Amino acid sequence: MGDVRGFMKHSRKVSGKQPVVERLRHYNEFLTVLSNDELREQGARCMDCGVPFCHTGCPLGNIIPDFNDLVYRDQWKDALDRLHATNNFPEFTGRVCPAPCEAACVLGINEDPVAIKQIEVSIADRGFDEGWIVPEPPLTRTGKRVAVVGSGPAGLAAAQQLNRAGHQVVVFERADRPGGLLMYGIPDFKLEKARVWRRIEQMRAEGVEFRCNANVGVDLPTQELRDNFDAILLCGGATHGRDLPIPGRDLQGIHFAMEFLPQQNARLQGDEIPKQIFATGKDVIVIGGGDTGSDCDGTSNRQGCKSLTQFELLPQPPNVGNYPRASERPANTPWPLWPVILRTSTSHEEGCRREWSILTKEFRGDKHGHVESLVTVRVEWTKDDQGRHVMQEVPGTEQTWPCQLVLLAMGFVGPEKSGPIADLGLELDPRGNVKTDGQYRTSVDGVFAAGDLRRGQSLVVWAIHEGREAARAVDKRLMGVTHLPSLNAGDFAWK
Repeated sequence: MGDVRGFMKHSRKVSGKQPVVERLRHYNEFLTVLSNDELREQGARCMDCGVPFCHTGCPLGNIIPDFNDLVYRDQWKDALDRLHATNNFPEFTGRVCPAPCEAACVLGINEDPVAIKQIEVSIADRGFDEGWIVPEPPLTRTGKRVAVVGSGPAGLAAAQQLNRAGHQVVVFERADRPGGLLMYGIPDFKLEKARVWRRIEQMRAEGVEFRCNANVGVDLPTQELRDNFDAILLCGGATHGRDLPIPGRDLQGIHFAMEFLPQQNARLQGDEIPKQIFATGKDVIVIGGGDTGSDCDGTSNRQGCKSLTQFELLPQPPNVGNYPRASERPANTPWPLWPVILRTSTSHEEGCRREWSILTKEFRGDKHGHVESLVTVRVEWTKDDQGRHVMQEVPGTEQTWPCQLVLLAMGFVGPEKSGPIADLGLELDPRGNVKTDGQYRTSVDGVFAAGDLRRGQSLVVWAIHEGREAARAVDKRLMGVTHLPSLNAGDFAWK
């Protein structure tokens, strides 16, 4: 703790943003950068707590007080080394993670928390700018081959860890580019794809092989992986979107968010997209109030939609600001838990009507079979005798909304069951995800699973955690011992 009064002298400060009217003209990132002096001040705000609760908030176990202090001391390369010790891709998490570490910051009990996310992304970006981030190929090879299916954040993290352990790693990706949702889910204005490509190139230089347009279980038999690899790690994600089977669902103009968003990402990389879904000039309704819905908002506004409305089935949470004090927290999510509060994204700021406690009942179409409106009803939420939340429709609240484009962003219900899951006969858990034991092992020997495919829809930071932990389990299975790090309490590298 370099400045014992830093948290008293300096207030929280994060990146600024381009004005809305300017950033809606492009798809690039639009956050401004803090100066080194401002970042040192933010690092000085960290109190180096005896019990750093930020660790409990971070799924990766990032050593946050250490890199905060190193930034304050202007020791940036050391800060990068400390960050990379637990996080393979801090430039991703520093941009798209909601920062549960900040929600758990001890300073956040009665002040604004330390700007951890801002410091993290600045360390990573400086590492690339200074040329400190370079390929790290293994010194020796083990002779073992591992197939990683899926190149999202879990697959990338696992592949890099396994390769650095000396195994020959091949990553199979069904899309035409690696990166998973980092490439084809998260919009460029949140994560420019050049940042993904430079990590892919780093991993290629380290010896990881990427095979794209390789849909395992469809155009590439799953058995070939069983025959040619010593272990298989499935990181295919939870890509089965939640549908809305109500009257009119078969009308044209109703699409899953993950049909809409990847098309724009591909277009920005120079692809021609036949029959691309556009929001231009349309009344757009996004059903679902989470991050994916917010990404649909930002993309729709940039495409020039006529109007934009976002529906959420649940009630509006408390509006107490982005960083509520402990006394302002909802009773059911006290500090240091992630608080259930009203969150306004940058996409919401750009122009979006938000409706809460609203249920879509019917889609209506024109004579050409294209959606032209939908019907909703308001709902109330109460608790039954067992304390369970119960939804009831409010009579007399029916309403018709014009729309020519509806985007379904209601979350994901699990992985697609066709392909490797069906081919290998993997056991599923009650939620329909791939079932594993405490070592990421599936019901089939030599086959492991990690990421959203195993735990269900979650955050990028959780996916990286899962990939790292699964890589360790695979390494231990192949070699009998592993020296890859683990976050699990009491699980040491030599076990």
